[in-house]
Amino acid sequence: MLGRRAEDYLEAIYELCKNRGFARVKEIAVYLNVRPATVSEMLEKLSREGYVIYRKRLFVALTEKGKEVAMDVRERRETLVKFLTALGIPKDIAERDACTIEHILHPETVKQLKNFVKFIEDCPAVSPKWLEHFKEYCRTGKHPCDRVKESPKILIE
Repeated sequence: MLGRRAEDYLEAIYELCKNRGFARVKEIAVYLNVRPATVSEMLEKLSREGYVIYRKRLFVALTEKGKEVAMDVRERRETLVKFLTALGIPKDIAERDACTIEHILHPETVKQLKNFVKFIEDCPAVSPKWLEHFKEYCRTGKHPCDRVKESPKILIE
């Protein structure tokens, strides 16, 4: 299992490789605010473990294994940012907090947070029964408001 720093490196490499398919040690060092020697050490470790292709003084690129981890970390972070901002936390704080907690959450916790964020995003209307609706959504994958559309009741005085 990779640690937080290794995941941060893979995510940084993923971001830096988007445009041209590779990154350089100096770019990674600037991106992560660390020394190039520290980057080289981590790249050697990640290369030995099969997460990156590292050619000293030339380039670094992600392997499929490394790309999978980087994309998973990115997805966890995006989910956490959406969740935290939905709670009313300012985006800059949500991003910092997400970066910290993305590495320590249990996969089941991440799964439920993804469900909750998707539930909020897909919710067609505010409902007083939102908690029950959310639980049903997690169980079935379908939003309860989509299957039952009640016609408004007319009150006669």
